[in-house]
Amino acid sequence: MLKNIPPILSPELLKILCEMGHGDKIVIADGNFPSESVGKSGAVVRCDGHGVPELLEAVLTLFPLDAYAEKPATLMAVVPGDPVETPIWEKYYGILEKAGWRGKDAVRHIGRFEFYAEAKEAYAVVATGEKALYANIMLQKGVVC
Repeated sequence: MLKNIPPILSPELLKILCEMGHGDKIVIADGNFPSESVGKSGAVVRCDGHGVPELLEAVLTLFPLDAYAEKPATLMAVVPGDPVETPIWEKYYGILEKAGWRGKDAVRHIGRFEFYAEAKEAYAVVATGEKALYANIMLQKGVVC
């Protein structure tokens, strides 16, 4: 047992967060994301039964975002014409702000296929059971000082 480690972070996920270096990216994916196929060149961590917001909050207690990146967090933009609402994004902005980042100003939005392409280059994909649509978030790691 360790003190002050959020219990939602498994040993496997802690190991990956520790291994990652400055500029590496991690995707915390919703339940619809093709985690296994997109993540086959990196690591895939299963966190079924958990949602993205609680994992994002836990990860950000240990994981510095890249201060040198204009927007160190990335969301998959809603496909034009898709009538989906994304209230979960507001939760993300609040979590980022609470963790000391610029909230909404730390986030960029890119198209679905561009997100998939970047995610294929990520160090790891965390597969969750999140049911909200467009709930995937990619984080770029910074330095610990």
